[in-house]
Amino acid sequence: MFKYARLYARDEGDSPDLAFQKRLLVIISSFLFLCGVAWWLMWYLIFGWSIPTVAAGLFGIMVFVMIIVSHVLKNHYLLAHAVFLGTIIVPVTCQWGIGSMHDSGMIIAWAFLTPLGTLIFLSIRPAIVYMIIFVVCILITALYQPTLYGHPLEVDESIIRLFYSMNLVTSFTVIFSTCAWFVHTIKVEKNISEELLLNILPKDVAEELKVTGDTRAKAFTMVTVMFTDFEGFTSVSKKVSAELLVDEIHHCFSAFDNIIQKYKIEKIKTIGDAYLCASGLPISNYTHAHDMLSAAFEMRDFMLARKKEKEAKGEIPFVLRIGVHTGPVVAGIVGVRKFQYDIWGDTVNTANRVESSGEAGKVNISQSTYELLKDDAAFSFEPRGKIEVKGKVGLEMYFVESVKPQAGGISKAS
Repeated sequence: MFKYARLYARDEGDSPDLAFQKRLLVIISSFLFLCGVAWWLMWYLIFGWSIPTVAAGLFGIMVFVMIIVSHVLKNHYLLAHAVFLGTIIVPVTCQWGIGSMHDSGMIIAWAFLTPLGTLIFLSIRPAIVYMIIFVVCILITALYQPTLYGHPLEVDESIIRLFYSMNLVTSFTVIFSTCAWFVHTIKVEKNISEELLLNILPKDVAEELKVTGDTRAKAFTMVTVMFTDFEGFTSVSKKVSAELLVDEIHHCFSAFDNIIQKYKIEKIKTIGDAYLCASGLPISNYTHAHDMLSAAFEMRDFMLARKKEKEAKGEIPFVLRIGVHTGPVVAGIVGVRKFQYDIWGDTVNTANRVESSGEAGKVNISQSTYELLKDDAAFSFEPRGKIEVKGKVGLEMYFVESVKPQAGGISKAS
């Protein structure tokens, strides 16, 4: 049944939520159809051809027919309303036909599935209407049950106990199962939302936003910022298709994401083929410069390996420039509808200048980053002297190499 439920009223334009809603509706409707058949047989064996027997039989037939009709017309709302009306009419009709709440074992409790189902499959407004109808039926039954039909059916005490056990246990089991599924679905969707939020914002910032509804910009006195860029990207982009270009950028940036995650470095954003990240925020630490260079070399080595793969296939590879600078920044959230965690300050601009002044396949760092790491045995440095860059008088820069693989460590200063 679950396999064929995927085909019910299927339309190519259905969203995943709508497709799931259709599958769930036809599964529940099929279950109610079987319940209608079971009720018809039970009423017939107990009472013969009576009002409850006819009502249950007609309900089963109606649900079966509406499943087919709504599938052909690709309109699941027809089935939804038919099922909702049936699940309120049949229990009430059976209740009145038997003659009292006690003798029927509270079969009218099944009618509560109508407002509950409407709330899940349609919306709150029709659910409120059905809830009012349900309450009115309960009140009418409670006030006038002895004289509703004038000829109540005679029911043995053993049958009454059967009715109670079947109606109350089964109906409330269905209600509990529905609520449990609904709560589970909410938790799953909440987890998905949490993951999406954490993909956009740092964890601490996201928690502050959820608790207070707002976040404050924060100044950091010492953060290490890295820019990367693909050298000759414009010329390469003219020689490959747009699809292949985007796929390659996605492949590389996905690898970068995984690398910086190892070192608890915060990705800030990508700008075209540029990649910006920062170490030492939103939680300050003493290893930000060391961590950033460790990540930089992993990214550099990944791109070198990727270059060999591309050249072996006769494809045009990307070559990476990396620039690192350390200094103060201000970090915070910008935007109202689409949040973005960003950083500002001269440190960001300088890191960009250091990157653009570097060479492909090398890690270029500024004087401030060098001062933090010059005594770190994990790295060796090649002075480049003062490099003239846009907007700066001259920046001392160094090419740096990794002496041995590092998985993290503590720099001599922060």
